[in-house]
Amino acid sequence: MGTVFSFDVRGTDDPEGVGRAVAWLHHVDAVFSTYRDDSPVSRLGRGEIALADCPAEVAEVLGLCARVERDTGGYFTARPPGGGLDPSGLVKGWAIERASGLLTAAGAPRHTVNGGGDVRLGAAPEPGRPWRVGVAAPPTAAGRPAADALATVVAGSDLAVATSGTAERGHHIVDPHTGRPATALASVTLVGPRLTTVDAYATAAFAMGQAARDWVEDMDDLEALAVTATGETWRTSGFHRHVPPELRGFLPAWPPR
Repeated sequence: MGTVFSFDVRGTDDPEGVGRAVAWLHHVDAVFSTYRDDSPVSRLGRGEIALADCPAEVAEVLGLCARVERDTGGYFTARPPGGGLDPSGLVKGWAIERASGLLTAAGAPRHTVNGGGDVRLGAAPEPGRPWRVGVAAPPTAAGRPAADALATVVAGSDLAVATSGTAERGHHIVDPHTGRPATALASVTLVGPRLTTVDAYATAAFAMGQAARDWVEDMDDLEALAVTATGETWRTSGFHRHVPPELRGFLPAWPPR
C-alpha cells in the first residue's frame, strides 16, 4: 500500500494473530494496490474486468467509499479528478481495522496497528493505563518544526486516530470540487471509534480546509485537531477528552472566547 505497517502486541507470546494480520494486509495490497497493474482494482479501473469478477472485498470497499462520499459532501471520492478508480483513501483504514479484529479474535486484544501513522488502538496495554499516540507537528508558513515536535498526544483504547497532512508527502490531497491541491491546512487529526471511516474522513476533512471544523462538530463520535497552513491551530469542542489531562492546557482553546 505504499507505506509501512507496524504492530505492538502485549500480553501474548503467540505469533498466530500477527501472522494472520500480516497475511491479510498482503492480500489487501494484492487486491487493491493501484501500483500493481495486475491488481483487480487496477484492472477494474481500466475496464478490463467487471465488479462481479473481482474479489468480494472490492464491492464492500466501493460501497463504503460511496457512503463516505455522501457523508462528506463529495470531499472524499474513489474517483479523483483526472484519475481512475482509486479507493486507497479508505482501503488502508479498512484493512487496519480488519487486522485489529484478527488480532483480537486470536486472543491478543491488547495491541495497536499502525499504518503510515494512522493507528487502531485495541484494549489498553495495562489496566488503567491507556495507549498514547504522538501526532507529529507539520511544517507551516511559520517554519519547519523539529523532527520530534508534536502537535498533540492522543490517549485512549478501543479508538482510531488518523492524520492527513503535508509532513511526509507535501500537498498531495486534492479538493475534488476544484481539482486543485488543498492548501488551507497543514494537518488535521481525527479521533473516532473505527479507522475504516476515521481515516477516510481525515482525508476529506483536509480537503475541506477550514470548513472541516463545523463538519466534524456535526458528526457523532468524531473529534478533530487541525494545524493551519499559517501555523495556527483549532480543535473541536470534545477533542480535549482524548488528550492526557496533564497536556490539556497546551491545546488551543476552541471555540474562541
